[in-house]
Amino acid sequence: MSSLHLLLPPLAGFDGAPALKRWLARGDRLPDVPRGRETQLREAFQFPGASLPAAALLREHIAHDAGESLWLCADPAYVRVEANGARLLACGDELQLTREDAESLAQPLQALFGDAGAPLEITSPANWVLRLPPGAQLPAFVSPEESLGANLLEHLPQGDGGRRWRALFNEAQIMLHSHPVNVARRERGAMPVNALWFWGAGALPMWVKSSLKLAISDDPLVHALASRAGVSNAAVTSGALDQLQRGENTLLDLRSQQASQIESGWAPRLQRMRGRAQVMMLAFASGERFRIRPWHRFRFWRRGA
Repeated sequence: MSSLHLLLPPLAGFDGAPALKRWLARGDRLPDVPRGRETQLREAFQFPGASLPAAALLREHIAHDAGESLWLCADPAYVRVEANGARLLACGDELQLTREDAESLAQPLQALFGDAGAPLEITSPANWVLRLPPGAQLPAFVSPEESLGANLLEHLPQGDGGRRWRALFNEAQIMLHSHPVNVARRERGAMPVNALWFWGAGALPMWVKSSLKLAISDDPLVHALASRAGVSNAAVTSGALDQLQRGENTLLDLRSQQASQIESGWAPRLQRMRGRAQVMMLAFASGERFRIRPWHRFRFWRRGA
C-alpha cells in the first residue's frame, strides 16, 4: 500500500485554513500521541534505544566519523534574561551562523570543554557536538523544541547528575557574552550566541529501519535518519511533489512552513495528488493524527474538523 506521510506544525495554527480543515473533517481521527519532533520521527523511522541520539546521527551524516563514540549536541543558542529568570529563544539554524563565525565563537570554548574531557567540535554552523568519554553517565537533556520560550531553569539538566552540565552551561555563557562576533551581531540587530544547548545524547544506533522510499525535508536530522536507513532523501522545494508520482511510500516534512503557506501553496497540489497514495497520514507536531483515504472525499456531509 503506497502512503504519503505529512509532518505538519501544531494543529492550532491551522484555524484559518479551510481546505485543510475539510480534509480533517472527512478523514479518520486517530488517537493522539505525545507532542514533539521525536514522536513524529519515531513514527517514520525505527531504531533501538529509548531516546533519539541526534548528535551521533548528525555527526555521522555530515562528518562520517561518529564511530562508536558517545556524542552530545552543544548547539549555539540565544537565551534572553528576564526579570523572573531566562528563556531559550533560538537555537541552531535559527541563528543563521556562518562557518567562520561559528569557528570564531567556538574557539575560546575549546579549552573549557577539553579540560572537562568532552572536546567541542563543529559538525555544522548550526550543530556543535561534544565527544564524550566511553561510559559517561549523563542526566536527562531536553530538546530545543521542547524548551523554546519556556523558563530556562525548568529545562536545564536537573539533580546531582546535572550539576556539572549546569556549571558548563553557565561558564559558556560568561565566555560568549562579550565575544567580538556577538558584539557585531548586536550592532546589526541580530541575536547573539550567548549559550550552548545540550541535547540529543547517545551513540550511533546500530541500525535504522523504515518502510519509506523517499523522505522530503529541510531537517538535517530527517536526512540523517533516512541515510542511515537507506532511504532516498531530498530538500523541500516547489518541485518536490513531482517525485511522488511513483506511488512509493513518501515522507513530506512541512514543519518549517507556516500554516498559511501550507494552506495556499501545498494543499492544492496535495489535493490533486491524493489519489496517487492509497493513504495519507497527517502527523501534527502537537500530537494529533489523521488518516485520509481517496474515497473520504465523498464524506461531504462532514463539515467541521
